Amino acid sequence: MKNITKSIIALFAVVALSCSVEDVQDRPVIEGINSPMLTAPTAGAGYVLKPENATAQAERFTWKSANFGGDVQVNYVVEMDKKGNGFKTPKEIGSALPSENQVSVSVESMNGAALVLKATPFSPIEFEVRVKATAGTLPAMYSSVIGIVVTAYTTENPKLWVPGGYAAASGYPKDWDPATSPQLSASGFGKVDFEGYINFNDANAEYKFTSFPEWKGEFGAGATVGTLDPKGANFKIPTAGYYQIVVDTEKLTYKATATLWGIIGDGTPGGWDNSTAMTYNKTAKVWTLTANLTQKEMKFRANNAWDINYGDKGADGTLELNSDNIKVPSAGNYTITLDLSSPRNYKYSLTKN
Repeated sequence: MKNITKSIIALFAVVALSCSVEDVQDRPVIEGINSPMLTAPTAGAGYVLKPENATAQAERFTWKSANFGGDVQVNYVVEMDKKGNGFKTPKEIGSALPSENQVSVSVESMNGAALVLKATPFSPIEFEVRVKATAGTLPAMYSSVIGIVVTAYTTENPKLWVPGGYAAASGYPKDWDPATSPQLSASGFGKVDFEGYINFNDANAEYKFTSFPEWKGEFGAGATVGTLDPKGANFKIPTAGYYQIVVDTEKLTYKATATLWGIIGDGTPGGWDNSTAMTYNKTAKVWTLTANLTQKEMKFRANNAWDINYGDKGADGTLELNSDNIKVPSAGNYTITLDLSSPRNYKYSLTKN
């Protein structure tokens, strides 16, 4: 038994000697030595992105490998951020297979990142790109930063912003601030027919149209009434009121129609002959009315006339011009709300009291 014990002790001694401090110190330490280096694109490269090319390649990013000082698997991603943001909120636009030195970035991927980073569609914006290299739990290494210019797109309906001196008094955030001003919307992507409703609290209130939420793509008043001029003076609303604004940026025309809203129909107090007037709330930006309704039908119309009227096709709470009558679910006293504040996305509600 004593001999066996001595043998075990000797074995542990051999193991201890083979794992001496000197041996551990001689083992290679894996750590970052050389960062990756972007080789394409070149600084200042420009990209005008278009929806019809969404699946196509915008750019093939290439780089020289990072060196982590050992035989490790290196993963790479391409990051993009707005110029001057210091990559505080970078967006990944492409990733390579482990230890590869290139990645194809699609138009859709670059465009999506640009929009998330608050790019203004159809306007060239400066961005920065870099390559991030990682290997296991080691600290990431980054390439140098390269500046690019991206013109992003959107397939949402085009908008016009309507900044002016009327805004603060009329229930909107700030005077002459395009970004917070009410908007007009086109009927679809690529269209130039804009429409929306805006409250003007005072007579002779001045305003302009802009094609962006900033002072770019401006339209002022043309030489003749009802026309636009990119270099024109401010428009003026003749009398205070709630206006339907219609603009065509191709024909350079516009029309402002003052509106007073009401409900009409055999389910309403006035029947099909006379509108029952609603009241505008500039804080909530909606028209409201409390009235007794019968279990029949109704619509919303402006100025006690049929030129501008809305119904509800599909009974989904969304209004369409000259559309189907709205069915009152049951007789009773209702609070009726008409919301025209979101251009071409008009809503209503019937709430029984």
